[in-house]
Amino acid sequence: MLLKKQTVWLLTMLSLVIVLSVYYITSEPQGEDNFAAAGEKAKDGKSEKKQAATAETDGKTVITEASADEGFATMRLKLTDQRNEMKEELEALVGTTNLPESKRSEYLDKIDELKEIGYKEEILETLLKSTMGYEDALVMADGGNVRVTVKSKNGHSAQAANEIIQLVRNEIGSMAVTAVEFKPAK
Repeated sequence: MLLKKQTVWLLTMLSLVIVLSVYYITSEPQGEDNFAAAGEKAKDGKSEKKQAATAETDGKTVITEASADEGFATMRLKLTDQRNEMKEELEALVGTTNLPESKRSEYLDKIDELKEIGYKEEILETLLKSTMGYEDALVMADGGNVRVTVKSKNGHSAQAANEIIQLVRNEIGSMAVTAVEFKPAK
C-alpha cells in the first residue's frame, strides 16, 4: 500500500511538531535567568527584610526603602498567577448553564475589570520607567488600593513619591495609593 504524497508530508510535519514540542518542554529556559535567580532567592529565604518606614505623606501613603534582593519578576509572577486564577474561577461560573443572565453579566464585568487593572498596571510601570527614569517599577492594584515599588539609583524623597502618586492618580483615578516603596538599584 503506497501512501500519497500529501499524507507523507502531513506525517512528516506532525512528527516535526511533536519533536519540537518535546524539545521545548524539556529544555531549560535561556532568556529568563533573572526570573530564576529572583525565584531562588525568594525560596531560600536569603532576601533581606524591608527597612522601617522613613516618611509619611497625607496620612495614608508610606514611603519605605526596601532590599534590592527581592525580585520584581517574582512579585509580578505571583500577581499574574492570582489574577489568572480569579479569571478562571469567574469564567467557570459564567460557563454554568443554570446561571441567571444578570449574574453572568456581573461575572463578565469582573473579568473585564481584572483585565483593565492589569493593563493599567503595565502602562504605569512603563511610564515610571520611561518618563521618570526608574530602572524598574512594580505597580500592584488590589481592590481600591495601589502599591508602587520602584528601583532608584537616587534613593528616595517625599517629592519623588508625590510625583509617583500624581502619575498613578492620573492614570488609575479612583484608587488610593497606599504605599510607595523605593528599592536601591545595583
